[in-house]
Amino acid sequence: MATVTELKAVLKDTLEKRGVLGHLRARIRAEVFSALDDESEPPPPLSHENLLINELIREYLEFNKYKYTASVLMAESGQPVVPLDRQFLIRELNAFEESKDDSM
Repeated sequence: MATVTELKAVLKDTLEKRGVLGHLRARIRAEVFSALDDESEPPPPLSHENLLINELIREYLEFNKYKYTASVLMAESGQPVVPLDRQFLIRELNAFEESKDDSM
């Protein structure tokens, strides 16, 4: 018969393999940051360049489903909640899309 310690180890291993523990840890970090965030002190004003850089980082995080990391970035940076228009980003960065896939 398995001991409680062995059952805990198997449960932890299973949850880690499924990605559940990482997800929970990220969620807890985001919630702790949100609770500790001092909303009385506004973030510094964003320069045009930082706005674009933050938007690219947000797109990367959301594409890779790092939604809690993205939520912390948005809270800390003062980035607008509504994402910037993709065509606007392309024009501002003098970039081009190789694919018509809007997912990234």
